[in-house]
Amino acid sequence: MTPVEIRDCIRQAAAACIAQDGQAFAALFHPEGELVLPGSRIVGKGEIEQVTTKYLGTCENIRIQIQRVIIDGMQAVVEWLWLDEKKSGQFSYAENAIVVDFQEGLIVRWREYTDTKTQFCPLETL
Repeated sequence: MTPVEIRDCIRQAAAACIAQDGQAFAALFHPEGELVLPGSRIVGKGEIEQVTTKYLGTCENIRIQIQRVIIDGMQAVVEWLWLDEKKSGQFSYAENAIVVDFQEGLIVRWREYTDTKTQFCPLETL
């Protein structure tokens, strides 16, 4: 993959989350890909689709702001800001650092580190 293709894949992942489309998010993964989130490890495209569809279904009005993407070969590090409103009416804000590994044009590993305490930018900018 070229750096342009890697950046495009990351933008597609963000767009899938914003659209609350777990199927589109999972489609970016290798069949045996893994999604590692704080406290959980999900393996396989089917499981990734199931888990992300369920989680995204609890959200409304998701906003993501990509802060930076650093690419080194077939790996990327992404910083993005995430804001969503839960169906309960509460807001969820997180600053995420995501390490993404690619193989054959697909994500083989997405490892997310989440900070929900520090606020890098005002929420109204998202």
